Amino acid sequence: MSGASAAVPRARPAVVWFTGLSGSGKSTIAGLAAARLRALGRPVFVLDGDVLRTGLCRDLGFSPEDRAENIRRAAEVAAMLLDAGLVVLACFISPLRADRARARDRLGDAFAEAFVDTPVGECRRRDPKGLYRRADAGLVPQFTGVSAPYEAPDAPELRLVTAQAGAEALADTVVGFVLARASKVEALPQTPPKAAPLERVL
Repeated sequence: MSGASAAVPRARPAVVWFTGLSGSGKSTIAGLAAARLRALGRPVFVLDGDVLRTGLCRDLGFSPEDRAENIRRAAEVAAMLLDAGLVVLACFISPLRADRARARDRLGDAFAEAFVDTPVGECRRRDPKGLYRRADAGLVPQFTGVSAPYEAPDAPELRLVTAQAGAEALADTVVGFVLARASKVEALPQTPPKAAPLERVL
């Protein structure tokens, strides 16, 4: 090749940040999407808020300050996974817009917000972990949707409305989004190797 540089294609990375109430279906949809991406040969990692709180964030509670720190740490982990070349499907209630905005700032244009839009009544009906019943009884303080607010995204990249489609179809929507984003390439400058000095060649 001639010229000072050449274009090398690189798939755009992605962090799909699933936000929604407890029981909305974030982890279910992300898990299905991850399985399909792996089947297509895409390296992917599901970063789950519940799992993070058993280890890295086990020292945090649910005050606004602790929630903000939880999301800050999650965004840092997502950034490391992104740097390793993985598609990251991050599942966090992340109820406050300001916290999600800081995650977006940290992750840049790789960040895509996916709002799992499930009414609180349906989340209560599902209540897979019994958290709403416990919150109603006063056993879970500052529980999002009961005693703490949830601020829905204003303009998410993906709005996954669970009343209109099942988890399988919504997972397909996520996969389609990730693949479409990955098809957009960035041109990376590549400098040709310097020629060896003449005396060393001789």
